[in-house]
Amino acid sequence: MLAGRRRAGYPPMEGKGDVISTQTRVVLGLAGILAMSAVDLPAADSVAPRPTSAREVAHPRVLHGDSFDDRWFWLRERENPEVLAHLAAENAYAEAMTAASRPLADQLYGELVGRLIEDDEGVPARRGDWLYFWRLSKGLQHRVWLRRPAAGGPEQTLVDLNELGRGEKFIALGAFEVSDDGKQLAYSLDRVGFRQYTLYVRDLVRNVTREESVPEVTSVAWAADGRSLFYVVEDDAKRPHRLWRWALDSGERTLVHEEGDERFGVSVERSRSGAWIFATSASHTASEVRLIDPGAPAATPRLVAPRRAGHEYYLEHSGERLFVRSNRAGGNFALFETRAADPAETGWKVVRSHDPQAMLEEVDAFARHLVLSERAGGLMRFRVLDLASGGDHLVTLPEVAYVARGAENEVFDTDRFRYHYESPKTPASVFDYRIADRTSELLKRDVIPGFDPAVWELSRIEAPAKDGVRVPLTVVHRRGLVPDGTHRALLRGYGSYGYAYPTGFDTNAVSLLERGFVLATAHVRGGGELGKAWHEQGRMAAKMNTFTDFIACAEELVRRGYTSPARLAITGGSAGGLLMGAVTNLRPDLFGVVLSYVPFVDVINTMLDTSLPLTVGEFEEWGNPAVEEQYRWMIAYSPYENLAVKAYPAMLVRTSFHDSQVMYWEPAKYVARLRSLKTDGNPLLFRINLDAGGHGGFAGRYDRLRDTAADYAFLLTTLP
Repeated sequence: MLAGRRRAGYPPMEGKGDVISTQTRVVLGLAGILAMSAVDLPAADSVAPRPTSAREVAHPRVLHGDSFDDRWFWLRERENPEVLAHLAAENAYAEAMTAASRPLADQLYGELVGRLIEDDEGVPARRGDWLYFWRLSKGLQHRVWLRRPAAGGPEQTLVDLNELGRGEKFIALGAFEVSDDGKQLAYSLDRVGFRQYTLYVRDLVRNVTREESVPEVTSVAWAADGRSLFYVVEDDAKRPHRLWRWALDSGERTLVHEEGDERFGVSVERSRSGAWIFATSASHTASEVRLIDPGAPAATPRLVAPRRAGHEYYLEHSGERLFVRSNRAGGNFALFETRAADPAETGWKVVRSHDPQAMLEEVDAFARHLVLSERAGGLMRFRVLDLASGGDHLVTLPEVAYVARGAENEVFDTDRFRYHYESPKTPASVFDYRIADRTSELLKRDVIPGFDPAVWELSRIEAPAKDGVRVPLTVVHRRGLVPDGTHRALLRGYGSYGYAYPTGFDTNAVSLLERGFVLATAHVRGGGELGKAWHEQGRMAAKMNTFTDFIACAEELVRRGYTSPARLAITGGSAGGLLMGAVTNLRPDLFGVVLSYVPFVDVINTMLDTSLPLTVGEFEEWGNPAVEEQYRWMIAYSPYENLAVKAYPAMLVRTSFHDSQVMYWEPAKYVARLRSLKTDGNPLLFRINLDAGGHGGFAGRYDRLRDTAADYAFLLTTLP
């Protein structure tokens, strides 16, 4: 089902394709940097390099009677050599400023690699007559996907990203769907980092890939015969809008459905039972589903219930019934059932009523039971519902804070449910839950060299928000820590799209914990930790709650003696980068260091530009600044416009030139304007990946660790 696209991270998408230019490579050389930028590289006897500055060009914007001169608007000219030179100069300045910390960064990189499971393998998951799994090998950046016969026999390589990415700057796998007979594989690849995937079909019997490929594909589903493939493609704004059927034998492609409403995106998936294909059209606030019979792929799709404002619903299937997760009875969703032969909404019957204390996030249907993924008290829980008796029970999960989610459950007729589990002190684990005897069998747990969970203390606390609401925090630190305010701390947050910020195991952050850090996560409003109401209280007109909640969490850490403002660092990415920008404007005195990743900081300009990916659909999350009332909400917190002449904490901002969700120019403009206004001497560094990488940075695991090590070195050398 379509979980919802986010300008933030954890699903999203963006801009249109032809983004690699020859100028990008031209200006990367030192001569290009020196000729076209304002940065001074340090001489051997210099004290510090001089920061680069971007040329200011008047660009007045008048909106609802407000005037704003956006003097760095021109930085969005991605093919302009002067822009590219400025970005390269920012990298050069950041390198010069961090030269002294390079030995520490190298040491940290060694620590991170030392905890990396360099030779690793996923738990095999059965699909038909085969077991599918992935493998990582020492020295290689990417996974290899393989399979072997369930009855025994040699393994077969399906997708090797190391080979496919040879000579590429970036490679990432998107779709991975095997036909019912196990003879065809549909998979997609992004070779730039723009989350723009090209679809390929591989004959697994002959081990050859078809010559035809399809660009800009977001989801796929096989028909039952393995000869027809359904796929969805994007429009120019990266909105998945057209569903096609591809007859592989003839090569004919037929348009099945086109979504005309720019707020909605289309996805396609096959039910676990194999009996139906679901074609879902969804916005942030409404959805509708069409049924396609995989045994009759050319038949006209059947609409289950037409969309209406505010109504979201999603489908699962078992036996003669469709199970409907719907919010028509309340924002936390209820569960209904209906006859697959006649699924009209008038015939829906309640299976599980709306619970104001628990968000029904997902439903997994199997032959004899359902597994409901519910979030209550900020934590995920699994409820197993017997389809014959109607009885149910909860799966026991042990810790006060954790992340749990369903894993690779491809088999429909089974009495097991596989799930992932981890916590800030429990490394990533895979379990099989045996439904009959209600026990969980541990199949795999990452072994982290030198890590002892008994050394660390995990707790949940609450901070009083400005309006009296209690905001949860997850906190981990060395056991026996004395709360005397002397400790360094890192506070993370997100708070948008109803997304619950995960409190899982962070292998890299062990390097900070071992150096005495307190690590905390603020579960602020706008996220989904406490259900739909928690999201509603931090979006649209109520968005300011997200930022004041985070400030309250920071103040609570200080009040309890975990840290002090000078020793408190904060971090967030994408919409979490918006959070960083907003709270730093509101309370710059409260933080010592800010680490901001691919930050959504130019809110008004981005949401005025309907040609950009995500903009129209996200009017339902942020508002539309063309509407004055909504503009007033947004301008009150938009980080770019609210920068002011005052002191700011030390800051490191990272982005990628090929980011498809938050365009590179947002942080570039933000940093340029901040440099022109800040009155302090604290470092302000901007790093941009010009070659490859997207919203999540590098694709390769060793490359990502290099960046993390550099960021930790900056943090450790900047915080007192």
